[in-house]
Amino acid sequence: MPAASRSVKEMAAAAVVLAMLLSSAAAAAAQHDYGDALHKCILFFEGQRSGRLPPDQRVRWRRDSGLHDGAAAGVDLTGGYYDAGDNVKFGFPMAFTATLMSWGLIDFGRSFGPHMEEARKAVRWATDYLMKATAKPNTVYVQVGDAFRDHACWERPEDMDTPRTVYKVDPSHPGSDVAAETAAALAAASIVFRESDPAYSKRLLDRAVAVFEFADKHRGPYSSSLHAAVCPCYCDYSGYQDELLWGAAWLHKASRRREYREYIKRNEVVLGASDAINEFGWDNKHAGINVLISKEVLMGKDEYFQSFRVNADNFMCTLLPGISNHPQIQYSPGGLLFKVGSSNMQHVTQLSFLLLAYSNYLSHAGGRVSCGSSAASPVQLRRVAKRQVDYILGDNPLRMSYMVGYGARFPRRIHHRASSLPSVAAHPARIGCKAGAAYYASPAPNPNLLVGAVVGGPSDASDAFPDARAVFQQSEPTTYINAPLMGLLAYFSAHPNPAESGGD
Repeated sequence: MPAASRSVKEMAAAAVVLAMLLSSAAAAAAQHDYGDALHKCILFFEGQRSGRLPPDQRVRWRRDSGLHDGAAAGVDLTGGYYDAGDNVKFGFPMAFTATLMSWGLIDFGRSFGPHMEEARKAVRWATDYLMKATAKPNTVYVQVGDAFRDHACWERPEDMDTPRTVYKVDPSHPGSDVAAETAAALAAASIVFRESDPAYSKRLLDRAVAVFEFADKHRGPYSSSLHAAVCPCYCDYSGYQDELLWGAAWLHKASRRREYREYIKRNEVVLGASDAINEFGWDNKHAGINVLISKEVLMGKDEYFQSFRVNADNFMCTLLPGISNHPQIQYSPGGLLFKVGSSNMQHVTQLSFLLLAYSNYLSHAGGRVSCGSSAASPVQLRRVAKRQVDYILGDNPLRMSYMVGYGARFPRRIHHRASSLPSVAAHPARIGCKAGAAYYASPAPNPNLLVGAVVGGPSDASDAFPDARAVFQQSEPTTYINAPLMGLLAYFSAHPNPAESGGD
């Protein structure tokens, strides 16, 4: 709401939250082992793997699954990640997950230290699958599994017998959103592997170019082409325009080809670069686009993109309560960034990542965020981001970590089929679709710890968390909660003091 209409009470409350968010992080730095949390954050992805598991698999209670994925359509779609607590492979959030993991490695690679190789492996498990899903020209396979049939069962992925229906987008059934996000993921990953595996990096970039060309040439939302299959789970409510800009931005960053710079210039207004600039997630890429492209401006490489810098500044101002006259995002009494809806931690980690990334771009350029009559320093942005990370790790009113396996107290009844059912080693006999219901309804803790999983967390502004399997809005982990958290944890493991600047 406009500052002029804010009550004294509201302004005082904002000041209290601001003081909490910008307070010294010295105490928290002594409490949290960000390196351990980073290792566990990456390990989570091994628990989400589909396909034939490698010999170095560390989450040992998981086994091979989905070994015939794609066979019905005559393609190999084995591998990849299950997005959350079910057994469907959704290509849209998987691609976004890969993009964000890669962005963290690109910006904060040196901070990953001994965890660099396992982080790269996590990215590659996704991109190997995305390469299979885009192997046929002008086609992207975007989903394996019937979501409605899958969600009607509570089965281990090793036992699943629901239809592994394959869904694709092609020229007759366009999906510019999912295709452009896939192109973004492949382009970003090509940067990650540029030095460690140049040949793979080149294949990723070449494929990204082809997939983006398909996305742009055959425009349309995949939610229309495949509505019955992808909605309501991963409907693209924001349209495909943001993904086209996002894909072009990543291709420009990865290839440095002038054609992508020109594409962004030509389509900035047409594709709505200034629309919904305060949103970022698997559905809406606008804030991410502005932050990513702003680096070009801040590094003095491209003044034409100044409007993206303005948008990025305006977005940052909404995350800093009490700083500006901008409409403000909500924070809970305990200091957690909060958006209405389910799985709030996705917003926490994704927006915090943008805060951190932008703070480092500003630091290297000697810049500040302009918020009307006031301004914010890069240090202030980092402190807000760090406060969110510390909340996840246990600095909250409940004194519990929202990362499974981190700290003395963490969620024990997460909404996750493989974690909540006995492992194959403990129960070799098959557990059928409906037989799993007893485990779903049980008040007992999950028998298998999905170490590193970050759950949806408090779903309202009260900082409350029930730790109940049935409340999936709060107890279900997702890959796109953990993906941006990797970069955050890597950074703070190397730079626990937000006053330091340490981007790559």
